[in-house]
Amino acid sequence: MSGSVIYSYGHPEYVIRSLSWRTAQNSATYLLPYLKPTMHILDIGCGPGTITADFARLVPQGRVTGIDYSTSGILEHARKHAAEQGITNIHFQNGDICNLEDVPDDTYDVVHCHQGGETWQARRCSGGRLKGDHVVPETEAMDEFMELYRRVSRTNHTEPDAGRRLVSWALAAGFERGHIDATAGTWCYSTPEERAWWCGISADRTVHSTFATQAVERGLATEKTLERPAQHRREWGEKEGGWLAILHGEIVCRA
Repeated sequence: MSGSVIYSYGHPEYVIRSLSWRTAQNSATYLLPYLKPTMHILDIGCGPGTITADFARLVPQGRVTGIDYSTSGILEHARKHAAEQGITNIHFQNGDICNLEDVPDDTYDVVHCHQGGETWQARRCSGGRLKGDHVVPETEAMDEFMELYRRVSRTNHTEPDAGRRLVSWALAAGFERGHIDATAGTWCYSTPEERAWWCGISADRTVHSTFATQAVERGLATEKTLERPAQHRREWGEKEGGWLAILHGEIVCRA
């Protein structure tokens, strides 16, 4: 796999808060049946390390290494979280998801990646979990934002609709079809508290993140046009019948 990492939203506080919500139970259930207590796991693109820490709990006689390319200090969040949880069989280090040549062969039993295909410029991919959104009530503003998100992502040479391509990417990477287990999972936000949490973070991401800067600098949007979908998300979060499901493509490739 070759390329470079581009994370459209950057790592401001509200993005880290969103990433820290993720756990092995809500974001990697498809992988849990494969884990054994003595396994060594590499979690690439680990972010604030909440999923990584859960893996470490599940392999108490093994060890987990989390790597992330970011220089924003996100690995300090990961180390702090693990320390607060009293987890010792874990290690975090800076690393490039697209440059793993320094990782010796046969070091890890499992290599995990969560939503990485949307954030790296990849030529080949062997697996992960990647997403797409389904929302009710459907609105023009939401559709317009998703189209803008796709355009910004593709100017970064990343794939916003990566989840549906996981099997074809795994085949291109050389895995046999019989060694590929493909499933789908969901996140769902429907209660007032869930909608408020998601909409607040989503609105901030729309107007204040690296994504917003990229959209404006590349002439794909203006600060004024970005405020429309942000305000819409705040209003949508107050709708009693609001319902959002994020569909994830999931894949396990067995070597």
